[in-house]
Order: sequence, then C-alpha cells, then structure tokens
Amino acid sequence: MTYQLDPAERRARPVPSRRPTEAPHFGTLPLGDPTGGADGIRWREQVDGKQLYPRVVIDRDVSITMTDGVVLRATVIRPANRFGQTVLTPYPAIININPYNRAAIDFVDQALHAPVLGKALHTASASIDATGTALEGLTTLTQTLSGGVFDVFGINRNLVRSGYVQVVVDVRGTGASHGKWQILGPREQQDSVEIIDWVSEQEWCDGTVGLAGWSYSAISSLQAADKRPAQLKAVFAVEGCDDIVRDIYITGGMPSAFIPVWLSAVNMLKWVPNPANIIRDITSGHALKWAIDRVKSPATEIPSLLWGFLTARDPRIFDDPYFDERDPVVDRIEAPTFTVGAWHDLFGRSATGVYERLDMEPGRKQMIVGDGYHLDVGSGYGGKFAPPRLDVLERAWFDRWLKGHRNGVEFYGPVTMLQQGGAWTAGQDFPRPGVAPTRLYLTPDASSTADHAVHDGTLGSAPAQDVSSLHIRPDTRGLRSRDMTQVTAGATMILGADYAKDARFQERGALSFTTAPVLEATPVSGAMNLRLNVATTAHEAIWAVTVNDVAPDGTSTVLTNGALSASNRALDRSKSTYATDGSLLSAHHYLSRKRKLPVPADEPVRIDVDLVPTDAVLQPGHRLRVDVYAASLPRYLTVVPDLIKARGRKQRLVLDPEHPSYLTLLAGDGLR
Repeated sequence: MTYQLDPAERRARPVPSRRPTEAPHFGTLPLGDPTGGADGIRWREQVDGKQLYPRVVIDRDVSITMTDGVVLRATVIRPANRFGQTVLTPYPAIININPYNRAAIDFVDQALHAPVLGKALHTASASIDATGTALEGLTTLTQTLSGGVFDVFGINRNLVRSGYVQVVVDVRGTGASHGKWQILGPREQQDSVEIIDWVSEQEWCDGTVGLAGWSYSAISSLQAADKRPAQLKAVFAVEGCDDIVRDIYITGGMPSAFIPVWLSAVNMLKWVPNPANIIRDITSGHALKWAIDRVKSPATEIPSLLWGFLTARDPRIFDDPYFDERDPVVDRIEAPTFTVGAWHDLFGRSATGVYERLDMEPGRKQMIVGDGYHLDVGSGYGGKFAPPRLDVLERAWFDRWLKGHRNGVEFYGPVTMLQQGGAWTAGQDFPRPGVAPTRLYLTPDASSTADHAVHDGTLGSAPAQDVSSLHIRPDTRGLRSRDMTQVTAGATMILGADYAKDARFQERGALSFTTAPVLEATPVSGAMNLRLNVATTAHEAIWAVTVNDVAPDGTSTVLTNGALSASNRALDRSKSTYATDGSLLSAHHYLSRKRKLPVPADEPVRIDVDLVPTDAVLQPGHRLRVDVYAASLPRYLTVVPDLIKARGRKQRLVLDPEHPSYLTLLAGDGLR
C-alpha cells in the first residue's frame, strides 16, 4: 500500500499476501476482468436459471426475545416445494437487520413479485436508457432495480429458492420490534449477536450464518462481524461505514443536512404498525407493549440533535465516545467480507476505508466502488463491461463461504473500481499502481479557463512568487451542485447536469485553480489533502473544497470533496495518513470540543482539508481543478454558536510563498 501512519507513531502490521491461500481454482476467470469473465457468466446463470426449489414460504410473525426481555419482530423466508410445503432440510441462513420497518420491505417485495407489475418493473429498469437526455438522472436511479440492490436490502426470494433461509429483523425500537431505538448503539449490537445465536439454533438452519445489508443494515452487519460470532461465515455489505462522524454526521466539524431528514424518516416509520400481523399483535398484547415503547421515545435523538445544533452543548455535535461505540472495529473482523461503495456516496471515505482496514488477505476481502451516490448503487451493474449484478455477487459470495462451492469468487477483483473519467477496472491494489506523491500549488496567475469564477487561478508545480489575498463570501449555489446530490443521497440527480455532471454554476462562487491540460492519460488514485493559508474577519470560517476534472469544452466534473471549519483545524498526527515520502495525504482532525482552536480575526492560519479518497483518470486535453468555497449549503451546516462567531465574515485565501497553499495527491506522470 502507498499509505502509512505517521512515521513516529505507526504500528507494525502484517503485509497481506497478494493471492488467497486457497487450493487452485478450476474456473477460467481472467485476471483483472471486472465482469468476472467466465465465472461471472456462470454466477449469473445460476441466479437467473432454474432454482433448487420453485417456491418460498414467508412467516412474517416471528418473535425473538433478547436477554434483556425486549422482543424483536422478524420475517423468516424458507424454501418450499411446488405445492407450497415448507422444505424441512436445514440450510445456511442470511440475516438482514434494519430499522426501515418490515412493512415497507414487504411492500417492495410484493410489488416486485406481483405477476404482471413485478415483471414490468424489472423489464423497464433493465431496458430503458435515457443517457444524454434530460431524464438521464432519473434513469440512473431506476436502474438500481435491475442492478440487484433491492435483493440485498430486502427479501431475496431467488436466493432462498436456491437453498438458503433468510431472516429479516426490525431493529429494536423500529418497525414492529419493542424497545427504544439506539441508532447502532451497544445494546443494538448485542442484539445482532443474539439474533445470530437464535437463528443458528433453529431447526431450519444448518448452524452457519451470513450477514447482508445496504446502508444501515450494512453497518449493523460490520458491527456484528467485529464481535466474531463463531456461526458467522461471511458478510456482504453494501455502502456501510466505519467512521460515522467524518463521513456524514459532522464532516469537517459541520453537521450534515442529511442526518435530521434521515432521523425524521426513521422515526416516522417506526410509528407505522405492520399490517401483516396487526390483529394478532392486538390480541396477544404485542401492540400495547409496542405503543408504550413508542410513547417513551416518540422521536429518538431529534430533541438532542436540535439542542446540539442550537447550543453546541450536546456531545453528538462533536466527535465523542457516543460515536466510538457505534463505529465498527473493522480490523477485528475475521469472516470473509465483500464491500460495495461509491465515490460520491454519503459514506465516501468508507468506500475504500473498510477494505483497507480489513485485516485479511485479498480474495477473502473484496471491494467494488462505482461512480455514483447512495440511492443509485448497483445502477449499471450487469452491463457488458461492468461488474455482475449485486444479487449475483451476493449469491456467489455466500455459495463460496457458507456452502463451500468452488465457484472462483475469491479470485474476483479483489479491487474493482469505476475509474472516474474512464472505465471499470479490476486489480490488486488501491491506490492503483502507477501513481506517486505529487504536489500542486495554488497561484493567482490566470489559467484562462474559469472566467466565470470569483477568481481564475492556476494549479502548478511552483508556489506563488508574491503575497496576495483572494476574497470570497458564502453563497447558496451549493443548493445546485454535486454536493447537494451527495447530501440527498442522489435524489437530486434527476434535476439535471448541474447537480451531477457540471459544476460551473456552483463555481461562480468559487476561487478556482486549474492546471495546464495533460498530454497523456493521467491517473489520480487514493486520498488527497489540500493545505490552505486562510484568514477571516470574524472568529470562525467555513471552507469547502472540490477537486474537479475539466474537459476541453469547459465542463467541470467534481471528482472528490471535503470541508473544514477553521476552529477544527487541530490535527491528530497519529491517525493521519502519509505518503511514502512523508507528505500528508489524509488529515485526521480531532473534531472534539476540547481540541477546538481559536480563530484570530484577520490573521492567517493553516488548515488541512482532507478530501474523500477517489480514483480517476484525466484524459489527454483534460485539466485538474481545485475549487475553494466559503460554504456549501446544505452539504455542510454550521451550528448556531459557530454561526454567530462567523457572522458578517469576509474570508480570504492568502497566497504566500513563505506559507504556500497546495494540493497533495497521488497521480501519474502527466501531473508531475
């Protein structure tokens, strides 16, 4: 790997072998083929062909009692013969644990398997392609259905018919389960372990278990895996997270607009009774206990979130032990783990971070990262040059590790990425080979490519020769940007190119710095850091940054982003990452109340803005651009006390040869 910890404090870690230490594989998977080659074709044929059993039996009224007495409610899906009789043979069980109410999951399942509607939805999702039209964003979203993610998220009937049992559980305090929702807290994690124990002891389970999920249920799966339950044999996690604080809760010390919207949605869903068993719940007393628990916690975490935003006196506005308890300890996981992410996902840092922290050899760990957001994961999968569908990969993964099938999935990837500006690739490493530490300086000289910006500067190999100050004010153009689409999980991509493909509208409020065009295809891969010398007239400042690929026609496409409030600039060097030459690549800020630093008025300070790791290629004639903003609403919000400190501020970037501002990244020769 190119990354290392601070040389003074890094821990020695074993170097993983490049290939799994398994017996020889008998398939014909070509090295580096993101489609899976001949093996991928076989995996798809197994999923799309005739299954071992023709039907399933679904029991939507299962109760699981935890050791503290709280009753969780679950759905159990088992294979059945053509007469609808439950198969008695025990099989491996796949567990999904999520807070989104099994009633909603049931609705999706029934819609997708309705005789006419289901087939029509799948056909439309797979066949309609509006690329290049005003409906391109909508098409991208709808193609998630044909990409297979809903099979991973909800009821996967096809998987069950192939010889599995599936168990879908409402998280405590959500759906029909009793208790108080903890939002991934310690008791909820204990529930996951107890669910695994309960499932493995049932007569319909052969004692082996897999965990699967998308988003929250992916995080829950990683949390359970770090407890190392003996029955757990594999994990398939789509868009999970291992650092909730820096990914989404308070990126750069600033809350995200996504969190209150998401919390409100889950809190509303937890009040919806499950119609599949509401009558039985009323007669059995389940409904009364459910209602009492909901009244005790009607809007979990909403009051504390509001109080923290207004006063900054709640610990959850800072990096706090509250979050440490909730982040999966990924390097403890021993079960083979397949992770799926996206460069512009809500959990962008975790797309590659989880894979890097898994302490096992490649093959037992796999990573796919696409060029998308949270809601469109899997869109385009199954295409001619793309990875197999997510339901196909899930089946292959569990067949290999739960059933021992020698299907070659451990030889897939293990690092499969959609290179922004390029194509799908498969290889052994992230960052990819062929990149080296590169430093590009921000200078005031015009690049003649960004006349629409507040300032058109240059990004080059030498620092500025004279001191100059570039002034910038916050604006609301972030409402129409890729930042907006990221914070809405991808929903606003349907509104057009300004929200996903072209940043020039947002750049009207930016200080832009652009390189000369590259003469050859130039890869950019891994983490990157932007060091800025900045000042403000107030006692707080908000800085938001994007790094863009600029095409010859001027289209500016965001590759990665980051942000930092000036008071949170204190750097934890022991957790920051450095290139082999000692250059800072990823800044880890404390983001705690105790480590906030004063922001002196009109006195320059140095900040390091950590940017989400990415993988891209600049095609010949393209340029790299850094955009610096004084804000990006609603991606990054400011708590009221900090907003008061920043009121009336005028921010400026000070380009000083003695204290240069520069981008550090891993890039190919074309930028060096």
